[in-house]
Amino acid sequence: MSILYDEGQDAIATESRRVLEARVNKDELLPLLETTGEYHHGFWTTAKEQGWTALALPETYGGLALGLVELGLIAHQAGRSLSGAPFLTSSFGAAKAIELYGTDAQKGRWLPGLASGEIIGAVAFAHGADALPLHPPVAFDGARLDGTAIGVTGGLAADIAVVFAEHGGAPVLALAELGPVERVAVPSFDNSRCIADLHFAAAPAEALVAGNLARDAALHILALQAVITAHEQTGGAEALMEIARDYAVTRKAFGQPIGAFQSIKHRIAELYGLVELARANCIHAAAREGQDDFVTAAAAARLSATDAYDSAARDCVQIHGGIGVTWEIGLHLHMRRARSLAIEQGSSLFWEDVLVDRLSGEAA
Repeated sequence: MSILYDEGQDAIATESRRVLEARVNKDELLPLLETTGEYHHGFWTTAKEQGWTALALPETYGGLALGLVELGLIAHQAGRSLSGAPFLTSSFGAAKAIELYGTDAQKGRWLPGLASGEIIGAVAFAHGADALPLHPPVAFDGARLDGTAIGVTGGLAADIAVVFAEHGGAPVLALAELGPVERVAVPSFDNSRCIADLHFAAAPAEALVAGNLARDAALHILALQAVITAHEQTGGAEALMEIARDYAVTRKAFGQPIGAFQSIKHRIAELYGLVELARANCIHAAAREGQDDFVTAAAAARLSATDAYDSAARDCVQIHGGIGVTWEIGLHLHMRRARSLAIEQGSSLFWEDVLVDRLSGEAA
């Protein structure tokens, strides 16, 4: 694929940006920081109305049969506007797990609802900082789940979850309805992520894939989600770079715009480089879906986007000086989101290990 988007993809980006800028604003997002378990319903309603929930799913189940590139474009704009709900990524991950590894009955039951957005999905793979633990804390006996999945993004609002569990000493991906599952909210500095600990106690579940293939399947789902998250991070970094640039050419000190000082202009130039590197890695990773090097490309995109968003959040606040840390200006919304996204779908340490393992294998 070219490093440039085609006309149709540009139209998706333009329209999604127009819609989100009209419907999402910081005045609606700020109160969510002080409320555990709430998300921005306006964003999620928009996602369903616009068909974004169906974008990358098969037409057979109500999807639009587009791909990771197009969904990444939506996620990029969601990152720019600080979308106040995590379900674009979490429902996509759950849906892809069912599409790729589920039975026809499982697909028919769950994919239409996930495509319409009426069903919300979550992916419960991590245990603390470990994205894919060697011994998952949740056990599967073939029909039920027992144990606790810690820190599940979207877990408070999800209807179903794909869980990385253990069955007879081997990994398994299990699909569970969350209606009877106890959920304990995890208060965080970005409460709109609806993070929860899921306590399974003989919770009914069905296997999606078990045995030696389960860990590879889980890594593949994580990689798919990581590419979407990387697009969201890149969108946030791009927005912050533009905010910093605009402030630097209007704010004056010592009789001239602060953007004239090397310490400011060089920092913004460095942000531009980080954003464009992350953007290129995101496009490449999305285009490699289904190829042997997809996980490698996803890891590279994830790492570069995390670096770009973290750097942009920090530098934009510093360029603004004292006003940058005030509640009203809202830069801390990006700072909080940058920190939240940095640990979802695995931290940088996890993806560095994945990248090194993959590249070492190719070198050998």
